[in-house]
Amino acid sequence: MIADPDDRVPTDSELAQWCEQLAELAEQNDRVIATAESLTAGNIAAELGRASESGDWYSGGIIAYRKQVKHDVLHVPDGPVVSEAAATAMARSTAALLGADLTVAVTGEAGPETQEDVPPGTVWFGVYDNGSVQTLHRVFEGEPPDVLAATIATGVDLLIQHAKAGVGNPEEQTPRPGEQAS
Repeated sequence: MIADPDDRVPTDSELAQWCEQLAELAEQNDRVIATAESLTAGNIAAELGRASESGDWYSGGIIAYRKQVKHDVLHVPDGPVVSEAAATAMARSTAALLGADLTVAVTGEAGPETQEDVPPGTVWFGVYDNGSVQTLHRVFEGEPPDVLAATIATGVDLLIQHAKAGVGNPEEQTPRPGEQAS
């Protein structure tokens, strides 16, 4: 279900279109969406909040920038916070706290320094979808702003892909706004 996004980071206008697509899917399928963010510091939440009728389908987000917040609030287990276990716990805990059935969690290291022996550009995503969590590990190239932009786009893309699963045949891949169907 989780596919790699395009190598190209979308423009601000394209990202806004993706969020509108997510809004439509969430409304059609009566989905409640939430976010848990570390690396992106609430930027995914800000993008979702700009979409149509976001108050109807977007429950909210938790920004857990400090390790202690991840451990105390989101029940991330002891150990590295840039990890699959952290992304999983963040997604699951946020869904429970905010009453969401679809949640994306993001934890990573944008750089330029290494954190916990994790190289810059390393990102873990966790997607909670109706009781189960899938994870995705990516290593993005570039400067910290490039890593941040790619992470935001991937987080929104993952939400769209999961929200689409509730529409028609989950094997069908509906093109994103501006893309050609294959």
